[in-house]
Amino acid sequence: MDLELRRSGSILMAKIHGELDLSTSPAFRDQIEAELQQAEDLQHLILDFTETSFIDSSGLGVILGRYKTITQRGGRLSAVNVPLHLQKLFELSGLLNVMTIYPSLQEAQNKI
Repeated sequence: MDLELRRSGSILMAKIHGELDLSTSPAFRDQIEAELQQAEDLQHLILDFTETSFIDSSGLGVILGRYKTITQRGGRLSAVNVPLHLQKLFELSGLLNVMTIYPSLQEAQNKI
């Protein structure tokens, strides 16, 4: 997994390349948390799944953990460019109860 992070105002955008699973979830968590600690004004997290091929239960858990961190800051967790197989996974896992999916990054930024 490779994680591309970008800031825009109070929004942290994270593009996930590859798989988010047991072996890569700790790195994902650590990189997101490091960014959030460096900038206390970051309030929202947008996850871009364009290049994400697979997510397992560890990946779902680490996403849920970032949701808790973001909501403590009064922010929102959003996802963009989610492939159909991941949309189904998010629906079955209940993750869509805490995360909103948008068709594009621009639309997600406009809704925050």
